[in-house]
Amino acid sequence: MTTTDETTGATTPAGVGERLPAPGERELETLRAVERRVLWLATSVIDHANRVRPNPSGLKVGGHQASSASMTSIMTALWFHALRREDRVSVKPHASPVLHAVNYLFGELDESYLTTLRGYGGLQSYPSREKDPDPVDYSTGSVGIGATAPIWGAIARRYVNGRFGGGSSGCPGRQYSLLGDAELDEGACWEAVLDPAVADLGEVVWIVDFNRQSLDRVVPNISATRLQGMFDAAGWQVLTVKYGRLLEELFARPGGDALRARIDEMTNPEYQRLLRCSAGQLRERLPGSGPGREPVARLLAQLDDESVVSVLRNLGGHDLGALIDACARIDDTRPTVVFAYTVKGHGLPTAGHPQNHSALLSGEQMRELAERVGADPDDPWARFAQGSAEAELCERTAARLRRRDAPAQRPPALPADFGRTPSGKGSTQQALGRALLDLTREAPQAAGHVVTVCPDVASTTNLGGWLNKVGTWSPNERRDWFDDDAETILHWREQPGGQHIELGIAETNLVGLLGELGATWSRWGKPLLPIGVVYDPFVGRALEPWSFGMYAGGQSILVGTPSGVSLAPEGGAHQSVITPSIGLEQPGCTAYEPAFALDVEWCLLAALANLGKPGGSSAYLRLSTRPVDQAQAAVPDDSAARERRRRQCVAGGYPLRRHRNPSLTIAAAGVMVTEALTAADRLEALGIGADVVCVTSPDLLFRAVRARQGLQEGPDWILGQTFPAERARPLVTVLDGHPHTLAFLAGVNGVPARALGVTGFGQSGALADVHRHHGIDADSIVAAGLDLAD
Repeated sequence: MTTTDETTGATTPAGVGERLPAPGERELETLRAVERRVLWLATSVIDHANRVRPNPSGLKVGGHQASSASMTSIMTALWFHALRREDRVSVKPHASPVLHAVNYLFGELDESYLTTLRGYGGLQSYPSREKDPDPVDYSTGSVGIGATAPIWGAIARRYVNGRFGGGSSGCPGRQYSLLGDAELDEGACWEAVLDPAVADLGEVVWIVDFNRQSLDRVVPNISATRLQGMFDAAGWQVLTVKYGRLLEELFARPGGDALRARIDEMTNPEYQRLLRCSAGQLRERLPGSGPGREPVARLLAQLDDESVVSVLRNLGGHDLGALIDACARIDDTRPTVVFAYTVKGHGLPTAGHPQNHSALLSGEQMRELAERVGADPDDPWARFAQGSAEAELCERTAARLRRRDAPAQRPPALPADFGRTPSGKGSTQQALGRALLDLTREAPQAAGHVVTVCPDVASTTNLGGWLNKVGTWSPNERRDWFDDDAETILHWREQPGGQHIELGIAETNLVGLLGELGATWSRWGKPLLPIGVVYDPFVGRALEPWSFGMYAGGQSILVGTPSGVSLAPEGGAHQSVITPSIGLEQPGCTAYEPAFALDVEWCLLAALANLGKPGGSSAYLRLSTRPVDQAQAAVPDDSAARERRRRQCVAGGYPLRRHRNPSLTIAAAGVMVTEALTAADRLEALGIGADVVCVTSPDLLFRAVRARQGLQEGPDWILGQTFPAERARPLVTVLDGHPHTLAFLAGVNGVPARALGVTGFGQSGALADVHRHHGIDADSIVAAGLDLAD
C-alpha cells in the first residue's frame, strides 16, 4: 500500500475524541464485506428507481451507478473506521446512494425509502439536509459549492465556540469534503482554497475521488502533479493514495520498477482504455513499446489472467488499508487534501467505460453483481445476518457515530421599532450602520448574536462604526499595530469574540460563509443573526452559492449596497440593474428596497426577527448611497399611526401621499421616491392629482397578489392599504432597476400602466444626467403620467 505525503511538516493528532487504531487483516476482511454490501445497496437503489419502479411518463429517472461505485471504498473507510461523532462530511452529489446505503446499514434509514430515489417525497437526487429522511451533514448538488461548504462550516463552528463557548476558538471534529476531480475545475473551489482565512483551518479535509473521468468523457490532460502543487502553494498538506496492495507487491518484484514507470508515464486516455481490455489484450498492450517492455512482459507472464485484469484496477482509492492509513496521517494544523486514485465504476461491468456516467446495469448484470458480492437479487435490501462480524461492525459503528440533536435555543428577542425619527439628509446605506449601532444600545443581547461578513468592503459600505464597536473575529487574538495612530479611523481589533468577519474580495466565499453562519441554529443549537454586505452589482456573481445556502437551510441577511444607476459617477460596471428582480424571484428570501432611514430600520429588524428558527427565512436588502431628505417620509407623530406605517412598511409598502381627488397613482421603490414626489408636485401644478405609494418590497406585494389569486398561502391585506380598489387609477411605476420588477402592480386593480426603470447598461455622469438617460427622472414620470391621464 502506498500513501505518500507530498508536503513537509509534523503531524499533530486532532486531540478530539478517540480515533480507532489501524485495522488488522481480519478487520479489513470484515470491512471489505461491508464495502461490497454498500456497493450492492447503492447500485440497487438506482436500479430499482429505473427498472423496477413504475414510470408512467417514460422519462429516465437517472442516477449515477458508476460515480457511486467510484466512491464506495472511500466512504466505507471513512464511515466505518475514520470518522468520529464530532466530524462532518459533505458527500459528492453523485454518491448520494452510497450515503443512503451507509445510513441504512446503520439503522438510520427505513427500508421503505430505498425504493424511492428521485421519487416524490423520497430520497433526493443529491444529499439534502432539508429534504432527505436520513442524516445529511451538508446539502450538495451544485458543483463546487458543496465541496467548499465544510470550509465555511468550520469557520462558523469556530465562531460559535469563540463567541459563546468560553473563549475557545477550536473546532471539535474534522470537516470532510468528498469531491470528484472534475469539481476542481470549479472556480468556487479555488476561491475558497486561496482565501487567507482558510490556511489555519486544520480541521478541513478534502478527499478527491481521482477517477479522471468527467460526465462526457475520459479527461485527456488532467494532471495530479499540477493540482497537488496548487494545493501545496496554498499551504495545504497533500496526501496521495495511488496504488493498492497487489500493485505494490508487483512493484517489489523483478520488473516492478519498469511496470511502475509504465503506469506512471502513460496518458490518462490510454490508461482508461486498458481498463476495458481482456487479459490477452493486456499482456500485449500493457508492456508498451519502450525499453521497459520486456521486463513488464516477463512480470505479467507470472500472473494468471484474473490477476492481469486486476492489475490496473488495483488503485489506492479502492484499498481500504491505504485509505485508512491516509486518514491517520492527516496533519490537523493545516488543511489537507487527499488524492485517492480510483476507477469510475469500480466493481461494476461499466468500470472505466468513457460513457459510464449515467449508464445503468441490465437485469442480467445486476444478477451477476449480486453473485459476485454475496447479495440476493430476490431480497435486495437484506442487512447482514444478526451476530455476524459485519452486523456487529455496523451496530458498533452506528452507536459510535450517532449524535444527539442539539438542544435548540430560541433567538434573542428583538424590538420592532427603536422609536426614533431620523431627520436631515442621509442614505439608506448610512442608515444600515446606524441601525446596527442602535441595536447594540437598545437590544444588546440580540446584538450579541449578530455577525457581519463582507469581502474587504467594510469601510465603503458604512460598517466602520459597527466594526469599531464590536471588533473583528479571528481564531486567535492579534495585535492592532495602528491602535495608537490618531489618524486611523477604522480599527481592526482581531479576537475570538469579535463580531465582524472580513474575507478576501471573492463574493462566492462571502455567501458560502453566510449560509453556514445562518445554519448554526440547526447544527449546534446556537442561533446567529448573520448579515453579509456586498456591492449590489455583484449579487449576481454570488447568486448560485447564495441561493444554494438558503436551499440548504441557512438563514441570513444579504445587503446589496451601493446599488443602481444612482451610483452615477461609477459607471456601468458598478451599477446594478437586474438585482431587484433577483430578490423578487429568489425562494426562501424576502427582498426589501427601502427608501428612507426609518424604513431601513424597520425592515432590518423584521428580517432579523425571522432568522435562526424553524420556519424562518433569509432576507435581501437593496440599499443606496444616494442622500435622501428624510422629511419626505412624513412619519406620523401619533404612536398608533406610526405602528400602522411600520406594519405596512415591513409588509411591502405604504401610501406616502394621498390626493383628495387623484387621477393617477405613482408607485416608486427605493431612492426613486424623491423623483416620484417631485413628479407628483409638477402634475398637481398641471391639474392632475396623484397618489404616491412607497414600495418597500416588490417581493411581498407580489406574494400578496398570488395569495389573493389563491396561488399560495399568505396575507393579502397590504394590497387593500396600498392600492385600495376605490382609488384605482392609471399607474406609473418607477425604480432604479429593471422595470418589470414593479410591472405586475397594474394587475392589482387592472388599470392602465407605464413601467419605468433601467433596461440598459449604466453610464457615468451626474445623477440628473444618468436618470434622464434611463428615463427614470421626474420629467419621464410626468410624461408617463400625462399619457395615462389623457
